[in-house]
Amino acid sequence: MKRQMRLHLSIIALITMGLNSFAQSQSAVIEDAVKKDTDKFLAIFKDLHQNPELGFSETRTSAIVAKELKAYGYQVTEGIAKTGVAGVLKNGNGPIVMYRADMDANAVEELTKLPYKSTTIAKLADGSETPVAHACGHDSHTTWLMSTAKFLAEHKDIWKGTVVFIAQPAEELILGAQAMVDDGLYTKYNIPKPDYLFGIHAFPLPVGMLTAASGVRMAGTDQLDVTFYGVGGHGSNPQLTKDPIVMAASAIMQYQTIVSRAIDPKNSAVLTVGAIEAGKDNNVIPEKALLKINLRWFNEKDRNLMIEGIKRINEGIAHAYGISEEKKPTIEFKGWSYPLENEPKITEVVREALYPLVSDKKMLLDESALPSVMGSEDLHHLVIDNEKKDCVFINVGVAEPKRFAEAMKKGQLPFANHNGNFEIDLAAIPYGSKVAITSMLAIFNKK
Repeated sequence: MKRQMRLHLSIIALITMGLNSFAQSQSAVIEDAVKKDTDKFLAIFKDLHQNPELGFSETRTSAIVAKELKAYGYQVTEGIAKTGVAGVLKNGNGPIVMYRADMDANAVEELTKLPYKSTTIAKLADGSETPVAHACGHDSHTTWLMSTAKFLAEHKDIWKGTVVFIAQPAEELILGAQAMVDDGLYTKYNIPKPDYLFGIHAFPLPVGMLTAASGVRMAGTDQLDVTFYGVGGHGSNPQLTKDPIVMAASAIMQYQTIVSRAIDPKNSAVLTVGAIEAGKDNNVIPEKALLKINLRWFNEKDRNLMIEGIKRINEGIAHAYGISEEKKPTIEFKGWSYPLENEPKITEVVREALYPLVSDKKMLLDESALPSVMGSEDLHHLVIDNEKKDCVFINVGVAEPKRFAEAMKKGQLPFANHNGNFEIDLAAIPYGSKVAITSMLAIFNKK
């Protein structure tokens, strides 16, 4: 019996040695491939960073992605939901794995001193202009997608299945993923429905630090516009007008009581008025005032409480100011998404594969170390109506470690997303490529 047990243990040891040897060999292949292509993808990243495009206007960016995917041998479909791109590569029997990267930038002025900083000015639909910058890292996301696509095309011997790369428009608007599905991603364009969906996001942590946590990771969100209508007139005669700016100001203050007095204090919810647009002249009371509102929530009940609360407050203010029925406030619902949830089993597969890429296991944060955040995403809407919807969405630290540590000593969080000073350390480009490639191979080769 003891001899048999020793034999079994020896077999297990040999298998374990073989698996470790395979993992080390695979890591070396990834390391060599990424190193070989670092200059290429750094140049692409800098180009994308210097030429940002807003949601549904990513024509230049999507053309670059399509050109690269075609060069690697992918079957490429362009123009999905205006600017979306899909690249498909079949490589024998195995799972269908979708990798999504978002392409759009922010209406933010870049304040960095980078030699490849953005100076782009974009014209909006209303004729106004805005500076544009990649202040959320979507330029790095797009670069990592292309780098991973190149690797998988050149190393078909270490994975089997079908890979689908999605370059998605308009994530910032929380519209792009659903727009691609609604435009016929799986029907008109016949893109294979995935067994697993993978995504990766730049995060204001040091390069070398990752997050791969399971469960609900990000909040649901709604973006909506409220317009108050009044009667305009001269600023010296307010008694002859019905001032929509005063109505809007009153609404802003009352909205805050929805979260503080209607939402269960144990729950997390946010109601933010991000922009107020009304009038142009000092001495003119305008006809209308627009409020751009953003909601964050983790359950449908709280979402509905906020929306219904906004409606009631709007109606109450309109009544108080004697607004006629035809001039009642309006609400335009725009982008939205459900909370993002990482499926535990596939997230664990990815997390285990990523441990060798961090110097300390504590630098790979899981659900025990990283609570869910109020930020939102829409990539899961690519599969939310599918039978299979297992998703894993991870974060890669992109801050230069020394600068990050110095800033933290001062009580600052540097490189925060959506800020004009947001910056991605160039070392994060090859590092993120290794993270993405390792994650995709782990999903394809999971037991």
